[in-house]
Amino acid sequence: MLNQDIIREATRLTRAGQLVEATALLQCMLRGNSAPDAPSRTGGRIALTRREPLVIDAKANAIEEMDSHPQSKPATSAQPRMLGALLDRKKGRSRIGLRGEIKRAPLSTPNVVPEGTRFIEGTYSSPAGSRTYRLFIPSRYQEGPLPLVVMLHGCTQSPDDFAAGTRMNFIAEEHNCFVVYPAQPSQANPAKCWNWFRTADQQRGSGEPSLIAGITRQIMDHYSVDRKRVYIGGLSAGAAAAAIMGATYNDLYAAIGVHSGLACGVATDLPSALVAMRQGGSDHKVISGDRSPVPTIVFHGDRDTTVHPNNGGQILEQSVRTMSTQKKVHRGQVPGGHAYTRTILSDASGRGMLEHWSIHGAGHAWSGGSPAGSYTDPRGPNATREMLRFFLEHSLPEE
Repeated sequence: MLNQDIIREATRLTRAGQLVEATALLQCMLRGNSAPDAPSRTGGRIALTRREPLVIDAKANAIEEMDSHPQSKPATSAQPRMLGALLDRKKGRSRIGLRGEIKRAPLSTPNVVPEGTRFIEGTYSSPAGSRTYRLFIPSRYQEGPLPLVVMLHGCTQSPDDFAAGTRMNFIAEEHNCFVVYPAQPSQANPAKCWNWFRTADQQRGSGEPSLIAGITRQIMDHYSVDRKRVYIGGLSAGAAAAAIMGATYNDLYAAIGVHSGLACGVATDLPSALVAMRQGGSDHKVISGDRSPVPTIVFHGDRDTTVHPNNGGQILEQSVRTMSTQKKVHRGQVPGGHAYTRTILSDASGRGMLEHWSIHGAGHAWSGGSPAGSYTDPRGPNATREMLRFFLEHSLPEE
């Protein structure tokens, strides 16, 4: 059976609620094996019902400890497995992209926020549902109005964990910015993934995009926020959600950051999501208004085996199609860490609108992050600092 036939049949089985059979077919395809004539149930039991959201894209690639020759040891990981992409409910987590678990000590406040700042809890509710969040308030917030950064965590993560791993609060304190971390609950997705692959969660004014936008506006209404300088970024499933927010709310966010994510509209169900993760999406559904594309910065490890590096380039392609750009390429090396290629696409005036950082030897992990949080690669470059630098270079155009 050819790959396109496998995907077609898996789609039919998924819509019919036969997830085990669909999983068996797609597992064969991802392994590069020929598919059986008829799917079997030998792939194991999957405790999911049709009404539960599927868990797509969760764990990061395991990164080896750096030795004296960092380039001699590429990042390693398990290949994404279809069964691992669905929730292991016994353990309460998704297993995609990792063998085993990383044990970490409980997060301490010094790992999450700088001294003299606040990290408070809040809740937003609407007809679409309810989400909690954590808000970082810098020590000099009285000097407002200040920029606001929205950070969307990856699967199995929490706001505190994501804040510790990215250290965004520490960089935001330097630049005097608010940072808000919406939390995806297990009730919405068993592995706490943002449901980027569902059509219902890719639309303006409904589903998860409306909740994320609602949190953003609630902070803007309650605090002294510069409404022209509001930004959104994320990791993995959170990065894919950030791309959706840039496409659906380009009047709200002045720039977006996508780390190890996927373009808006490359998947609408389980089979297309897994294909996009494996090789990049083939269909780009751009959902935007009359405004110009949102300035975008992308980070992606070229050894990422959870979300294929092709996806990073495809995020930029959505914008390049609608604008004239000038291209510059810079190559660098983090001392003792990763080499990288930074591609800058500028508009006709020379203003940098799109950036793509290809991090050589890196897997599915936040570049330059802290080991205090999960799914980070301390060998850099520092995605947090570069993302915030890019954000602050942009603001919404005047009406």
